[in-house]
Amino acid sequence: MTSFAKARALALLIPAALLAGAWSFQLFGHLYPCEMCHWQRWPHYAALVIALLSFVPHTPKRMLVALAAVAIAVSGMIGVAHAGVEYHWWPGFTPCTATFGTSGDILADIMKAPVVRCDSPQWTLFGISLAGFNAIVSLAGACVIGWFLVRRTRAA
Repeated sequence: MTSFAKARALALLIPAALLAGAWSFQLFGHLYPCEMCHWQRWPHYAALVIALLSFVPHTPKRMLVALAAVAIAVSGMIGVAHAGVEYHWWPGFTPCTATFGTSGDILADIMKAPVVRCDSPQWTLFGISLAGFNAIVSLAGACVIGWFLVRRTRAA
């Protein structure tokens, strides 16, 4: 398998696997996504479509795989931001991290508050949240795809 074929396969498999995992946690594990979780999914949807387009004949395949890698990396960066909010490294920047009582009417604030909060992880493994795992897998995967894209295949 050539380096490009490996890059293209990873560009398709990484977002597919991460989205399958996210949807599995949601549908079977009953872990409902917060606003920032949804933000992480959108670049993976885009990467999946872009990677699929790289299999269409007469398309700029290398460029499409590189764009898919960029979309995967964007999801990873959003994952870093979300994990930082969950670990309280920095404040959140969405209503799902706001505290109650900001308007002076506590009942109204409670009624407007989202059910799933962005600043508290619903699930962790070894202290790493789903956002953290998305960041690790997405950023590492994007780097590996990029490495395969620039790597020259040796003649056998």
